[in-house]
Amino acid sequence: MKNKYLNDKYNDNEILIEDIKKLQNYEGYIQFSDTKIRACDLFQQGDKISTKIEPTEGFVYEAHFYNETTKTSIGIKQVNESWLVSETVLTNEKYDVSYEEYISDIENFPKIIMAQIWEEVPDHLCEDMVVKKLQKVLFAGFEKGESK
Repeated sequence: MKNKYLNDKYNDNEILIEDIKKLQNYEGYIQFSDTKIRACDLFQQGDKISTKIEPTEGFVYEAHFYNETTKTSIGIKQVNESWLVSETVLTNEKYDVSYEEYISDIENFPKIIMAQIWEEVPDHLCEDMVVKKLQKVLFAGFEKGESK
């Protein structure tokens, strides 16, 4: 199911931030171009993004959000003069999903969970046998419990 608040592409940083504020029940983070990730850039499940977010003079460099209930991952990347939004539901039966935890080097940043999507595809290097190939790596929330 496509998120009702975010478009696939943005050309205006302020409109992007206004639409990010509308997200509900997502955890994640925003990285602005002119500052390190701050406490106000981290969103836990249940945080009200619209009141917690504090935009800077810079632009959104990247942002990642995850909704545990719908198993939906949203990734936002600044590319050239635009922002591209990718939304993936991790319950698709067409592919396998594995999860890995990563520790950030940012102080008091919770462990990050990343989902790896593997899809079975024929591989010409393996005599066209079907093999699992990595298709995408996505943000899948924060580890519940203590921060690093």
